[in-house]
Amino acid sequence: MAVCVPVRDMKSTAEFTSLVDRERDVTVTRNGYAAMHCLSDEQYRIVQDEVARAKLLSRMLLAERELESGGYEDYDEFAAALRGEYGL
Repeated sequence: MAVCVPVRDMKSTAEFTSLVDRERDVTVTRNGYAAMHCLSDEQYRIVQDEVARAKLLSRMLLAERELESGGYEDYDEFAAALRGEYGL
């Protein structure tokens, strides 16, 4: 669960940095509302890896659908068409 701290707690950067390193997620509030979420570098890298995996999986699923529907062109045919079109 995220730890909530007011924005004024960010003034002591050393304490705030250690809090972020200790906790999984720190929510910084301003006027009682969430203003930002801070993650440690390790947690940020984990999130980035998950996003990259999700994008890769999405593209793989799209490629599989294109293969099933026949919505693709063989490379050799594609390259020959380009060569013919541009006189290469």
